[in-house]
Amino acid sequence: MSPHMSRPSRRPRIGVDFHTFDGIFQGSRSHLLGLYGQAVQLAPHWDFFLLLDDPQALCRDHPVFDRPNVHPTRMPHAAGPVRLAWQLPLLRRELQLDLLHLQYRLPWWGEGPYACTIHDVLFESHPQFFSRPFTWLARWSSRDAVRRARALLTVSAYSQAEMARHYGVAPSRIQVTHNGVDLARFRPDIDPTPLQALGLTPGGYLCCVGRLEPRKNHAGLVQAYARLPAGQRPPLVIVGQRDFAYAEVFKLVQQLGLQDEVRFLERVSDAELGAVLAHARLFVYPSWAEGFGMPVLEAMACGVPVVTSRGTALQEVAEGVAWLADPHDPAQLAQVMARALAEDDAARQARIAQGLARARAFDWASSARVLLQSLAAALPGAMVTPDARAAAASPGRPAG
Repeated sequence: MSPHMSRPSRRPRIGVDFHTFDGIFQGSRSHLLGLYGQAVQLAPHWDFFLLLDDPQALCRDHPVFDRPNVHPTRMPHAAGPVRLAWQLPLLRRELQLDLLHLQYRLPWWGEGPYACTIHDVLFESHPQFFSRPFTWLARWSSRDAVRRARALLTVSAYSQAEMARHYGVAPSRIQVTHNGVDLARFRPDIDPTPLQALGLTPGGYLCCVGRLEPRKNHAGLVQAYARLPAGQRPPLVIVGQRDFAYAEVFKLVQQLGLQDEVRFLERVSDAELGAVLAHARLFVYPSWAEGFGMPVLEAMACGVPVVTSRGTALQEVAEGVAWLADPHDPAQLAQVMARALAEDDAARQARIAQGLARARAFDWASSARVLLQSLAAALPGAMVTPDARAAAASPGRPAG
C-alpha cells in the first residue's frame, strides 16, 4: 500500500478502480490516466486512492501520480466478478472511502455513494457486434449503474443522448467528461526513428489503429483499400491487438492478394504508436460505431489528415475537420480515401491546421473540472472543505 496511507486525513477520500492500467493500452485506460492526471492536481485537498495491481509502475510511468494526495494502492489482478464481488467492496471498507468511481458497472454489494462512467451503450444500439452473454450482462449492469450511481458520467454528447434514450433518464443527470489528447505524446514533430525497426517510411503509408474486432470494420477498410489503384496506393498499416472474431480480416487480405501491401502491427509500444501516427500519410478509421473515437483525435493531434465514419460519436469528434464516409459502403470509403490522398498541399496543410486546433479543444483539464464538480455533488456536503470545493468548481468548459 502507499506509504502516504498511514497519514491521518479527514479530507474526502476518493477511490478509483484503476485496474485498466494493468491491461493493454485502450480508450478506458487513456481516459483514467488523462482525467485523473489533471484531477489530482486540481483538487490537492482531496485524497485519491487509485486501485490497481502495479502501483509502482503507475508512479514510474506517470510521475503526476507521485503526489502527497495520491495513494496508489495494490489490488491484485483478478477477473471482473472477483473484483466487483469481493476486492472493491472490501477495499472500500478497509480504506474508509467516501466515494468509489468505476467504469461501466458497480460492485455487487456495499454502501455507496458511487460514481460511474459509462463510455457508451453500443450494446443497446448495435448489439450485432457483441455476443449475447456480453449484451445481456452489459444491459443489466448499465441499468443497475444508472439506478445506483450518485454521479453518472460519459464521454460524448452522443453517448449522453443514447443513455438518456435507452434508460429513460434526463440528459442533465449525465455529465460529459470528454476524452482529451496527451499533446506531449501525440504531436506532429515526433522523431521518426522508431519507424526503422517497424520497416516503415515516413509519409509512405496509410494507418489505422484499433483492436482487431468486427466493430472496428477492418474488413471494410481492406475492401476499400483494394479498390485504390494498384501500384499507386501506399501500404496500409493496421495497428491493433487481436480481440475476437478477428480472423475474417486476415482471410480477406489473403483472398484479395494484398499480403505484400497490408501489414498488421500487433505489438506497438506507447512510444512507437505516436511515431506511427505522426508519420502516416493518411489515417483511416472506418469503425461502425464509437462512443467517442480517441484514435481520430490522436491522429489529428499528430498533424495527419483523417478519414472516418459518418455517424455515432465519430462525427461529433471530427466536426467538419475529417473526411467522412459511410462505413456500410467500401466503394464510397475508397472514393473518399482517394480524394484525401489527392488533396493538394495547400488544402492538406489547411486541413492539418484545423485538426490540430480541434485536438487542442479537447482538454483533459476541462473534463477533470466537470468530474470534480460531479464528485463534489455526490459527496456529503460536510466532507468537502471550502478549498476543495473551490478547486472542484474552478472555471473551465468541457472540451468540444
